[in-house]
Amino acid sequence: MLFFAFTLFSCGTDTDAGEFVVGSDYLAVNNKVILIDTVTVEMSTINFDSLVTSGQSRILVGNYDDPIFGKVKSDGYFQLESDSYSLPGAGSDTEAVNYVFDSISMILKYNNYFYGDTTKVQTFGIHRVLQKIKPNTDDDNFYNNSTLSYAAASLGSISYKPRPVEKDSINIKMDPVFGSDIFQRIKKREITDFTSFTEYLKGLVLVPSGSDSASIIGFNPGTSVVRMYYSKYQSADEKSLYIDFVITDTGKQFNSIALDKSGTILQNLPVSSSKLSSSLTNRQGFVQSGTGVACRIDFPNIKQLKYIADKGAIVDAELVLKPVNNSFSEQYPLADSIQVNVADNLNRISGTLLNPAGYAVYGILNKKSDEFNENMGYSFRIGNFLQKEILKQSASRSSLILTLPGINKAVNRIVLGDQKHLNNKIQLKIYYITY
Repeated sequence: MLFFAFTLFSCGTDTDAGEFVVGSDYLAVNNKVILIDTVTVEMSTINFDSLVTSGQSRILVGNYDDPIFGKVKSDGYFQLESDSYSLPGAGSDTEAVNYVFDSISMILKYNNYFYGDTTKVQTFGIHRVLQKIKPNTDDDNFYNNSTLSYAAASLGSISYKPRPVEKDSINIKMDPVFGSDIFQRIKKREITDFTSFTEYLKGLVLVPSGSDSASIIGFNPGTSVVRMYYSKYQSADEKSLYIDFVITDTGKQFNSIALDKSGTILQNLPVSSSKLSSSLTNRQGFVQSGTGVACRIDFPNIKQLKYIADKGAIVDAELVLKPVNNSFSEQYPLADSIQVNVADNLNRISGTLLNPAGYAVYGILNKKSDEFNENMGYSFRIGNFLQKEILKQSASRSSLILTLPGINKAVNRIVLGDQKHLNNKIQLKIYYITY
């Protein structure tokens, strides 16, 4: 037992933050290390008020019907600008009259992100934003629940089978009347700079078709452009000319991500300061990026451990979370890791769980396969976190809030079993020393 205690202290892998330190006074012959695996762990699901989706360097567009979470949809908003609002030789009216409009298109470059079924056709349209792209809040951010009014008529649309991991792009032909209008305004010097351009065109939004349910695709705003082609009338030079309108202000590019939970197990998910117990959701907890759904873990009886002995302490603890069988697939893959946050009873996050070196703690997925996925799970150390909870003088308790990496710019999701789940139980092992 003494050798085991020395092993725990010298090779401990506790990866959460805290000031508790095991001292040499604990290393006595009469010390006992106890393995405890019967502590109550409560699981519930919460829903954040909002998530910042501006400045994430990813346009998300698409929709799909999730068999568990409901209908997921993302519209991608952005503002355009150009480094030139003039035609060659535009200082001369005689020269400018020789230029004619040809066409206008939007070229969207993939950024390798996708979620859902990319073997099915996806349709979306480009719409003109009717409001100035300006946040209504004081923090200059846009959120997953931010929306702006836009024209019902589409300026262009496309139906395509996504190839999100390819290096190619998609080209959407846009309304020639719209393109010609921009061209004529530049030609007549009615549009001469960014200010006059945004007065005419406040922004665009990519809106998926309501009739399609397949996937959500990510595009790179830094390499996507609206390109207006024009040429010189009766010129011997047949070279096509163009002006690019690009997305340079990342703060004005955001994704409006909606989740319709009607008719699902999550339809009664309460406001952000409350929680939905796993006892009401088939012994399951839920996490989804983009929509603000997260899983909360509580340890209501953890302070009872101090009654084991007059003197004692947690020296290590491992929490293992199990994905529910049949809740993941090739279309809805498991994330490689889970991020762990510390919060109060109202779900207000104080920060991420940190290891002693100051780095964020992640639950890493064990992908070791077995016949019934019994070994598959996310594990992480929470010994110092639990010890700090035991030592609290007040009655307040902290919770752990589980989210997925990329919570602001993705729609990945996961379903976890609670302590009473039939097949995929959450596991907590605590190593407690008395001295």
